[in-house]
Amino acid sequence: MFTVNAERRTDDGAEIRARIDEFLDHRGLTGARVVPLTGDASDRRYFRIYIPDDGSQVLAVHPGPIEFRSMTFVRVADLLSLLPVPIPAILSYSNELGIISLEDLGDVTLQAHLGAATPTEHKALYRQAVALIETLQRRGAEMASGEYPPYAISFDVAKLTWELDFFAKNFLEGYRGIALPAATRAALADEFSTIVNELAAEPRVLCHRDYHSRNLMLHEEQLYIIDFQDARMGPDSYDLVSLLRDSYVDLTEDEVDDLIAFFLALQRQGHDAQDFRRRFDLMAIQRNLKALGTFGFQTISRRNPVYIQYMPRTLNYVRANLERYPRFGRLHDLLAEHLEELRQ
Repeated sequence: MFTVNAERRTDDGAEIRARIDEFLDHRGLTGARVVPLTGDASDRRYFRIYIPDDGSQVLAVHPGPIEFRSMTFVRVADLLSLLPVPIPAILSYSNELGIISLEDLGDVTLQAHLGAATPTEHKALYRQAVALIETLQRRGAEMASGEYPPYAISFDVAKLTWELDFFAKNFLEGYRGIALPAATRAALADEFSTIVNELAAEPRVLCHRDYHSRNLMLHEEQLYIIDFQDARMGPDSYDLVSLLRDSYVDLTEDEVDDLIAFFLALQRQGHDAQDFRRRFDLMAIQRNLKALGTFGFQTISRRNPVYIQYMPRTLNYVRANLERYPRFGRLHDLLAEHLEELRQ
């Protein structure tokens, strides 16, 4: 078994490298040095190419041929470039070889930079990140058009419900190995339905969908947005929750309060701050549960244990929000029966 898998990986690597070499040869870059990069949770592979006397680029290598102009990633990039918000430039592509060449933004994510940032830099970067959300929402509304994929899909009842079911299947049952009784399943479904219907009824804005510290790159003191191909319409709290209830980063409650206030000031819409915070916390419960589902899926189904380290922080977010509102007492008790972290 292990020999077959090893051979398959070797064969895949040789095939990918042959495509990269052909791509570079067609562009007169045969002297470029190719270095593999750590990929995301998708089936794409990433490589940095160092071009003699001409800097570097990043290659996104797909499993097979692509149709560049019809790709969601490309069509969303077209939209974001018109808003505009900073994203990596697309430099070239090959449909036949399944390769797209992108501007190299380096390796420093917002998450990676925070360990070396001064308090002043930390605050400035997060305010920059929040300001980009406001631009996405405001300019996204102004640019609304059926020409772009995000305006045709949304966080509706079906999608939000699927994500909470994903949590139950992949975190509770898959990762934790919990056999949920039928009565518990039904009770959870009732609680999830209340959350989902409330969130789906909120006015929708353009959302990145995965706007957190690992999808913001710091390049020449500017944050750039990456991994935006799943953008869609959703609640105005969605991206802010992704950023401020980030499974990968600790923010103090004072920092969260300050950044929410900053966001509301940028919007200039006279929001009721208390009501927005209630909606923010509701959105956080849904998104953090969904994140736990993703972490469980990656750990068990993809055999990628790196996400285990982010589970405790995410569970802490869930516990704090469930305990903050009496309306979630039943949901808290249902989950706490199986998750000791919620009983702490």
